[in-house]
Amino acid sequence: MASEAPGWVWLIPLGELDPDARAIQLGAVAGLELQPGQERFVGDPLRMALAGLEEESRHPYVVEAFGAAVGVLTLQLGAAGLAGWPDDHSAWLLRGFLIDRRHQGKGLGTLAAVAAVDAARRLTARHRSGEAGVVLSVNEANLAGLAAYRRAGFTDAGQYLGGSAGPQRTMFHRFGGVAQP
Repeated sequence: MASEAPGWVWLIPLGELDPDARAIQLGAVAGLELQPGQERFVGDPLRMALAGLEEESRHPYVVEAFGAAVGVLTLQLGAAGLAGWPDDHSAWLLRGFLIDRRHQGKGLGTLAAVAAVDAARRLTARHRSGEAGVVLSVNEANLAGLAAYRRAGFTDAGQYLGGSAGPQRTMFHRFGGVAQP
């Protein structure tokens, strides 16, 4: 395996795959591993992906790099308030985002966050749903995550105390330019 990010990642939309391809991708997701203690901040990767497939408002993706699954994330419509955003419908919620522990520290989180914003922009255009960007919440203790999101163009929109794992930062990335809450 390479020690640095390849300069790109692919987001594989689980909901758009045929059943065989989806099963292969879900098998890869089942093999993703968390760092010790990360389960406090993010759920089981396979459960998150399956939950994303159950709900029409969610769009789960497998993050692929180096020719293999390295992470998972979900974009959700109509749920931005879950990240401390003032309304549910002006932004996509980026949730359930994780990079496998064996691939952390390579810049893949930043690349995947940028790709997620682009995917959300395309979904907004396709569905003509009118969102202005992507919002997420990240635990204040997750310094690597905060830095990765900043590198991806997200800006801090304030503290959010609604998370179950302690104080969060709400972060936002506006489509088409500089991120602003």
